[in-house]
Amino acid sequence: MNNQILCFYKNTTNQLQIARISAIFTANECFEQIVFPGEQLFFKARPDAELKIDTDTKTGVIQTNKILCLYLKVLGED
Repeated sequence: MNNQILCFYKNTTNQLQIARISAIFTANECFEQIVFPGEQLFFKARPDAELKIDTDTKTGVIQTNKILCLYLKVLGED
C-alpha cells in the first residue's frame, strides 16, 4: 500500500506491554504483539491507524494509551 508510513514505538517502561494496531491496510485489520521492556517496534501502517498500548500497572489495573500512527512516523521516511 502506497499510503503507508514507517512507524516506530519503544517500550520505555519496565513492564510488558501489548501493542495493537488497528486499520493497518483496511479498516477491519488489526495487528497485535507483546512488546518487552526496552524493545523497539517498527511497523508500517496508514497514517490514520491507531496504536493502542496496554500496560499492566502494579495495582493490577490495565492502562491503555492510544497514539495515532501519524505521530509515530519515522523522520526522513517519505
